[in-house]
Amino acid sequence: MTRLLKAAVLLAIVVLLSGCGRDESSPTGTAPRNLTLTEQQLVNSYNAFGLKLFQETVKEKADVNVFISPLSVSMALGMTLNGAAGTTEEAMISTLEFSDMTMEEINQCYQSMIDLLTGLDPDVDFRIANSIWYRLGFPFETEFLETCLEHFGADVTGLDFASPTAAPTINAWVADNTNDKIKEIVGDPIDPLTVIFLINAMYFYANWTVQFNPDLTQDDWFTLPDGTETPCKLMLQYDPGDASVFGYSAIDSLEIVDLPYGNHLFSMTVVLPGEGADIDSLIAELDAEAWDRIIDGLGSQSASLYMPRFELEYDAKLNDVLKLMGMEVAFGGGADFNRMCSDCGIFISAVKHKTYVKVNEEGTEAAAVTSVGGTTSVSEDIIIRVDRPFIFAIRESHSGTILFIGKIVDPGFE
Repeated sequence: MTRLLKAAVLLAIVVLLSGCGRDESSPTGTAPRNLTLTEQQLVNSYNAFGLKLFQETVKEKADVNVFISPLSVSMALGMTLNGAAGTTEEAMISTLEFSDMTMEEINQCYQSMIDLLTGLDPDVDFRIANSIWYRLGFPFETEFLETCLEHFGADVTGLDFASPTAAPTINAWVADNTNDKIKEIVGDPIDPLTVIFLINAMYFYANWTVQFNPDLTQDDWFTLPDGTETPCKLMLQYDPGDASVFGYSAIDSLEIVDLPYGNHLFSMTVVLPGEGADIDSLIAELDAEAWDRIIDGLGSQSASLYMPRFELEYDAKLNDVLKLMGMEVAFGGGADFNRMCSDCGIFISAVKHKTYVKVNEEGTEAAAVTSVGGTTSVSEDIIIRVDRPFIFAIRESHSGTILFIGKIVDPGFE
């Protein structure tokens, strides 16, 4: 497509856009209940932590696709937090943005939010699963394990980590709870110094409320960060008789599109910078206050929407990022996890995170796994045309929880 034609299409889309008020508190789907003040505080903590995690991750990953699940990381670390004490507990609470909450409030809210989010929309398949796998023979505190069972619904299992079946058993659980989208999080064989894995798994599948017509998907071009172009498949959501309606706002040089799933209680929010903008610089400024301003400005729009198909697998080790965010004490010999296993000298050896996302004409499929590994010795573990780099988040609109967030610099979908 020529530059002139691109400009003409953009102009046509702008003409189609018309504003009318959108009440975010009254989506088509009916929320089962209002959040308590403490639950809303927890959501604010999730999102503040998640956006900081996203910012720090992107600093390490310039000009590449990034996709993380802040909620998955928070839940895995939330279980781990129950075993922390002293300055380790304080550092983890601060990093997770829980400073104004008691441990009991944090646990109760994790439990109630799991129940709320997984049963919210019958047209959306969203699953959350937690597990703890510990080395047989280590005297893990019963209270710690029972707390994770009660509030996180964690499967708690003791294994002989030296057995050749140990890692496959854990990875089979991961595959089962991500619909086979993520098949492995634990290396085989398991490091002989590793004594525990605390794992969160999430799976999301939903159709768009208004699907893209696959017959209208076209070959086109996507502009890369260096200004060059790469081929892509652009989907089109538009019905000439009844134009698609979705959330839209324009703030400064940004265009924001909010595409609902199912009964509107879940959506994908796309933040599209102006042409030539540095997306990483934008992400560096995307804190909780800026995110709230983006969401609060959304209104309903009728428009033609061009959106790239894409599929992405992503994995990262989050040790360095979490250290920069204030959790360094949890990774060293000075860590205090005595509430998990008294006098065992446990500290976090690796926080591993893997994600998957596929966006096509029908909807979105996404999965995430976060594993927190604990060891007893120092480890060396190593027209709105979305045709340029963009940020996207999958969120639940009733609570405001960000489930997944990422950036796409190259859709790379065949």
